[in-house]
Amino acid sequence: MSGTLSPWPLVHNGKQGHPIRTLQCLLRAHGNSLTVDGTFGPVTETAVKAFQTGKGMTADGMVSAQTWSSLVIQVKKGSSGDAVRGVQEEFQFRAGEPGKGLKVDGVFGTETDSTVRGFQHAISLDIPSVVVDGIVGPITWRALVSGMLSG
Repeated sequence: MSGTLSPWPLVHNGKQGHPIRTLQCLLRAHGNSLTVDGTFGPVTETAVKAFQTGKGMTADGMVSAQTWSSLVIQVKKGSSGDAVRGVQEEFQFRAGEPGKGLKVDGVFGTETDSTVRGFQHAISLDIPSVVVDGIVGPITWRALVSGMLSG
């Protein structure tokens, strides 16, 4: 890291893997019925376009910084639902293999809080403006979906 957050990733139809599962969780959190399968196909593209239209954006189906910024939902200890699943998917991705790491249950409990705080602390070592508060807001979301600390 160079003391700045990595940019939001650009994802579109045809992409697979990280951060598509997180994208799909966030789309579900906004009321879309789609399967979280890690593949950006026609159903995900349709959901992205509908979300973009609803937010007054150009409905191009491309998830860029503007779309990510509108999609993310602040979550913290006590939160539950698909946005929390998205956070937990990010830590599953960082664990390196399915079943390892944080359980994806949609409940922001003690373990998710501790994991988020650990991630925020690690990021804050290079980016002092990152606050270690256990709240997954726009900055923490961006660090997560951009893949920071995943290598």
